Amino acid sequence: MKNVFATRTGIIIVGLVIGVLAALLQYLGNPGNMGICVACFERDIAGAVGLHRAGVVQYMRPEIIGFVLGSLGAAFLAKDFRPRAGSAPIVRFVLGAFAMIGALVFLGCPWRAILRLAGGDFNALLGLVGLICGIGIGTFFFRNGYDLGRSYKTHVSVGLLMPLIMLGFLVLMLIYPQIEGEAKSGVLLYSLKGPGFMHAPLLISLVVGLIVGAIAQRSRFCTMGAFRDLILFKQTHLLIGVAALLVAAFVANLAFGQFHPGFEGQPVAHTQGVWNFMGMLLAGLCFALAGGCPGRQLFMAGEGDGDAAVFVFGMIVGAGFAHNFGLASSPKGVGPHGIAAVVIGLLVCLFIGFTMRKKA
Repeated sequence: MKNVFATRTGIIIVGLVIGVLAALLQYLGNPGNMGICVACFERDIAGAVGLHRAGVVQYMRPEIIGFVLGSLGAAFLAKDFRPRAGSAPIVRFVLGAFAMIGALVFLGCPWRAILRLAGGDFNALLGLVGLICGIGIGTFFFRNGYDLGRSYKTHVSVGLLMPLIMLGFLVLMLIYPQIEGEAKSGVLLYSLKGPGFMHAPLLISLVVGLIVGAIAQRSRFCTMGAFRDLILFKQTHLLIGVAALLVAAFVANLAFGQFHPGFEGQPVAHTQGVWNFMGMLLAGLCFALAGGCPGRQLFMAGEGDGDAAVFVFGMIVGAGFAHNFGLASSPKGVGPHGIAAVVIGLLVCLFIGFTMRKKA
């Protein structure tokens, strides 16, 4: 059966659906210009399980759980579930950690950069330029033989571990639901204020995550891949899906009264342009070297890719480091050690890019 989501029309529909659903989640309670943000939501999950103690960003985000389980369901239905692993896992973990650090210096993943722009946050423009430049550096390494090595077919249980972990997170959330006025419920931590306190209803968030996970898995939707394919191959297939997301989110924000243009006073954002650029430069380079944006990594993990799962865990642990060691930004600006972390991350990425090349 033809995969309609992989067609040109299909990828446009996927982008439109994600854009509308992201704006809807914001309207229903998610933070401003953060209807969907993979980096921010994984940071919240890290806080919910105690990997960091930043009280304003602790919540077990159902959207992330839905992304993985929705991708798993779509892959099984399409006979596309392919357990595989073994492609430089430690490198992918490190790339995931630095990708998160870069994203939290900017305050958002590529999806949120687009959604911030669709909501009128012009600070996102420098972030998007940084993202594209980082991906551009990654394509330089691709052209010069950069390679993480091949992955290998493995046991079904390996491919199921990440979905099972996400299912376990959901069970924990159901056993230990948020209690009004309490910062802890059983083993889970919950924000009493700030972005972590702002969320759409659990069931709606989970359903949206399942839908997005399913259609993104079938379409191979990826923001990093969109710009990589344009730079490397002059292909625009994925890019038109990203453009559709931007347009749909913009129109939906207008309809919901969520479009507020400007630089100052934007939700969960800062105006330090250089570090908006540099944070996403680092993140974009990490995504390129790892082979997918954070959303795509979740979808691949759902379809059985153990290496993508390692990258996801790297991001979650990276979120813990970012908040425990003063690397993450806030609306006041970059954290006290965020600039040093970005410089170190770029040096690590350059080391990986120059040394992990196939020799002629």
